Amino acid sequence: MNDRKIMLTEEGLEKLKVELHELKTVKRKEIAEKISHAVAFGEIAENAEYRAAKNEQAFIEGRILTLEKVIENCELIDRSKNDHSVVSPGSRIVVDDLKKKEKVEYTLVDYIESDPSSGKISIASPIGKSILGKKVGDKVKIRVPAGSLHYKILEIK
Repeated sequence: MNDRKIMLTEEGLEKLKVELHELKTVKRKEIAEKISHAVAFGEIAENAEYRAAKNEQAFIEGRILTLEKVIENCELIDRSKNDHSVVSPGSRIVVDDLKKKEKVEYTLVDYIESDPSSGKISIASPIGKSILGKKVGDKVKIRVPAGSLHYKILEIK
């Protein structure tokens, strides 16, 4: 992870705190029990269950470190300060997909909160990069892996 501040919404920060709590209080105990159980089988060097549990433990500990760093160094997006005249991190926008002739709503968030299936797109994604700084009425052409999108910004919330 680089040293730039990660911008989080209040909801996103709370979600990360809940995940961190779950990892520290529940998952650590579960993995300790798995390791203890695997050790009981004897020879550790040839014990696949032990290796799998240790790999899972390493993943969990890595995730804990990542979440702690993100939470400690994040910058909260204050939506109340958005003037809604320009698309910025935390903005909820409505765009007209000029090809499909349909309206689409997005919320711009940092990569750690992105969830395209729920309309949360990363400011570092092709769509996010293309619409940051735009105003209502602006048209943008966005190159994506599947071709290109043509949007007109209808509303900034």
